Amino acid sequence: MDFEFNQILIAFIFTLIAGLSTSIGAFLVLIRRKVSKSMLVISLGFSAGVMIYISFVEILHSSTIELAKIYGQTNGAWMTMLAFFSGIGIILIIDKLVPDFENPHEPHFGIEDYGIEHKADMDKIKKMGILTALAITIHNVPEGMAVFTSSLQNPAVGLPIVIAIAIHNIPEGIAVAIPFYYSTNSRKKAFWLATLSGLAEPVGAIIAFMLLSTVMNDSFLGFILGMVAGIMVYISIDELIPAAKKYDSGHKTIYSLVAGMAVMAISLALLGGHAH
Repeated sequence: MDFEFNQILIAFIFTLIAGLSTSIGAFLVLIRRKVSKSMLVISLGFSAGVMIYISFVEILHSSTIELAKIYGQTNGAWMTMLAFFSGIGIILIIDKLVPDFENPHEPHFGIEDYGIEHKADMDKIKKMGILTALAITIHNVPEGMAVFTSSLQNPAVGLPIVIAIAIHNIPEGIAVAIPFYYSTNSRKKAFWLATLSGLAEPVGAIIAFMLLSTVMNDSFLGFILGMVAGIMVYISIDELIPAAKKYDSGHKTIYSLVAGMAVMAISLALLGGHAH
């Protein structure tokens, strides 16, 4: 199966937009230093709702259809299940390889979040910023593959995923920029380090494109879509929801999560059910 140049270009642009949103987080840190926790909670919960709903309702459905063409309905369903849990397994392995502190599951808002009372130990803080950037970079590669593949298969489905991932990447930019800014007092360096960590997503897109170019068939695309669903569900449950709950004093997380699902459901309905 072949994809047109415009499809590939749109998918890559979508991935680039999602990745560069880490720059927004860095920018917010550098101009204000304070981030509205309430707004962050709502944004993260909403993103989780969008990603969970579209993964289970749309992307897994697309995966099953593609795999059923090759293996039949029953075997196609089994292959989809295998692909889904393979995607979860990939992120699980990445999490195990990333040290606990540097794991970017929770955004940090200030110097006090790093357990350092005085600003004297700047080398330690700087190291934290660099390690956080490295961890986020590693996480962003499979996310980039997810955005690119879903957008390539259907831009209408890819767009809300881009928005969800972009919102998710803003606090990651914050997590990188704050310690690096405090330790170097350089706005420029903090901004560019956060931006570079986000550019791992286009790298993920390139990897996905190379894989699809060399093994371009319905079976491989179906399996990749199943993995994408697993990756996004894991990110939502393991990263977005816990991060939102940490800064939530009430029920904003669940309300915004349901709102994200509702918006996604309405969007798909307006697109005519499943947009293939």
